[in-house]
Amino acid sequence: MTENKLLAEVNGKQIFLSDVYELMQGMQDSERFNNEEGIHVLTDELINQELILKDAKEQKYDQDDEFIEELETVKDNMLKNYAMHKLFDNIEISDDELKEYYEKNKESLFSPVTYTASHILIEDLEQANKIYEEINEGLDFAKAAEKYSKDPSANNGGQLGTFPKGVMVKEFQEGLDSMEVGEISKPVKTQFGYHLIKLDDKKEKNTSFEEIKDQVRSTYEMIKRQEVYVELVNKLAKNAEVKKFY
Repeated sequence: MTENKLLAEVNGKQIFLSDVYELMQGMQDSERFNNEEGIHVLTDELINQELILKDAKEQKYDQDDEFIEELETVKDNMLKNYAMHKLFDNIEISDDELKEYYEKNKESLFSPVTYTASHILIEDLEQANKIYEEINEGLDFAKAAEKYSKDPSANNGGQLGTFPKGVMVKEFQEGLDSMEVGEISKPVKTQFGYHLIKLDDKKEKNTSFEEIKDQVRSTYEMIKRQEVYVELVNKLAKNAEVKKFY
């Protein structure tokens, strides 16, 4: 473990190596300071900040109305975040509960099936059918996507990449499940319009609960957090006067 070396002292305030590393963590280009020269530069910056702080106190800036107002806002935000932390910290999830959640949702949320697909999005059914006929007559699917698709994926030949089962809207997913690899669907209607779907690949991997347990826990924790959050705010709202103007 690196020694927490004392690097400087300003009016009795000690600056340690750990203070420099803490400052470094909030910097996007922190790696360029992770050397002896960089640490000296950041130590100088911390010294400068202490000098500014001392001067600000002497100028009694902490008594300015604007500062007091901003400080209250910061305190309120910190308190809200702390309250959320306390709320979520009380959540306990047993392995049995986690396994039960996995078994109920493994097909929709943790499906071992992945698809590689492309699509062409068209607003009009008649036009979608015409494009489908053009493709059957020899028009390359990617070229058709670039020419006709209203989706941003048109710039990439309609490619959607590889994705797990359940991430697409219901009608699109049903279209995928009815297709063979290499097949191009007839127009499939969704809330976005009409899709011509090309199933480029489909794979299924046998994954056990233990292999993805951390992923399951992360997903379930988010759900539990949302549940306790909604439960608390609904309870608090009953004893509060809430007016909405929207």
